Amino acid sequence: MARIKKTKRKREKIDIISNIIVVFFAVLSLFPLYWLVTSSLKNSADVVKMPPDWFPKTFVWSNYTDVFNNQPAFTWAYNSIVVSLVSTLALIAVSTMAAYAFSKLRFKGRNVIFIVFISSLMIPKEVMIVPLFRIIQDFGMVNTLSGMIWPNVATAFGVFLLKGFFDSIPDSLREAAKIDGASEFTIFFRIMLPLVKPGIGALFILNFVQVWNDYLWQLVVGQETGSKTLMVGIATLMQDLNPNFAYKMAGAVVAAVPMLIIFVMFQKYFTKGITIGSDK
Repeated sequence: MARIKKTKRKREKIDIISNIIVVFFAVLSLFPLYWLVTSSLKNSADVVKMPPDWFPKTFVWSNYTDVFNNQPAFTWAYNSIVVSLVSTLALIAVSTMAAYAFSKLRFKGRNVIFIVFISSLMIPKEVMIVPLFRIIQDFGMVNTLSGMIWPNVATAFGVFLLKGFFDSIPDSLREAAKIDGASEFTIFFRIMLPLVKPGIGALFILNFVQVWNDYLWQLVVGQETGSKTLMVGIATLMQDLNPNFAYKMAGAVVAAVPMLIIFVMFQKYFTKGITIGSDK
């Protein structure tokens, strides 16, 4: 009994130390976000002040109003939301069908095609910037949202992610549905898709954030002010010779808020999606 109590006390001490370490790193990881938000509410001189003010002495809300009054930030935000949302929804639609076909359907050359398809993940997107731009240019989609959207749909990552979810579904479920007379489309939409919702949620978050932050491609395609996305537009604010740093911080906060909202909305599916298969 004494040994059990001693072991229990030892575990409690380890738990306390572990919790302290976790809290420390959590605060450390959240500090840049805290500094970004507080800096956006200061004067420009206070942002670069040394030693720094850890909390604003006066709240300068005009930094946020100036972002929308002096710049077409609403247009940039609209472009970013449309590009990220449409790209992600189109990717999910294409990836779910392709992943289902590779996982459950039997056709000649399936494994070879899948390997070739997945091999494209080894090619960095930066390598394809020039040929992609030439294709978009030939289709007349430069300075359009379509030119930013469709290249983000043609990626194998979604198929690779969702195929693992479809593989975890027993084939006997599909066979039972076929015996009951269900068509392939019925099996896919009414049986398979609800079972892979965690994977779809994880894919939605990962791809939405990736497209939202896809600065390089959006910079290449959206060359006019009206076709810029929020990330590209906010980045142009930093090119002033005498920049207002607090003003730029406010723009960065505006660019980060939609991603935080999306993550909170889909957090349940994302967490379940990345942890599936970790226990039995």
